[in-house]
Amino acid sequence: MLLCDTDVLIEFLKGNDTVGSTLRSIGLQNISLSVITTMELYYGALNKSELDRIKKALSGLPQLPIDATISEHAVSLIESYSKSHDLRIPDAFIAATAIVNELQLFTFNLKDFQFISELSIYKSKQ
Repeated sequence: MLLCDTDVLIEFLKGNDTVGSTLRSIGLQNISLSVITTMELYYGALNKSELDRIKKALSGLPQLPIDATISEHAVSLIESYSKSHDLRIPDAFIAATAIVNELQLFTFNLKDFQFISELSIYKSKQ
């Protein structure tokens, strides 16, 4: 199973055929997302109509909550990488969710995550 980063789902929601094809080849049953990604997508919705469209598109995907273990790991990542690599809080939670749940992270923003050695990043064939 993979954890999809927000940027991947944004491209999918924008109708990017390559991303849609990649997600279908992975299989929707093999895709999950962090509750942080859900919040970022909801926050970025332009209006209620778009919010409803996003909610419908995400409705079949497992959304992994933040628990104490993920929170502790995110804090550790912030301690290690916020100053040296500008790791941001949402990205720390997303990375921690992937690490704790032993999932590969599917992201296009490699610069935001590539320095986290314990994180496995999915290599898309795009």
